[in-house]
Amino acid sequence: MIEKRGHLSKDSAEMLAIGALSFLAARPEALSRFLALVGIGPATLRSAAADPAFLAGVLDYLLADEPLLMDYAAEAGIEAAAIGEARQALGR
Repeated sequence: MIEKRGHLSKDSAEMLAIGALSFLAARPEALSRFLALVGIGPATLRSAAADPAFLAGVLDYLLADEPLLMDYAAEAGIEAAAIGEARQALGR
């Protein structure tokens, strides 16, 4: 996934973000909070997940909640810093 230390490709970053979205989906309370913040409902979640800006928002949400961030990193078997690197790879 990491191409050079500290650098992720956009595709790798999107895959990490999709994994993070799946992580949130397994936690209804966290997913509900996220959906409320971004202003979409569960019915539009699948189509939104195809948008790199939405995926960046998933990573922003994790980065703003350290316990959730650490839980995802542990579950995914990655360093928490990789989530920030993925966010950078997705741009603004």
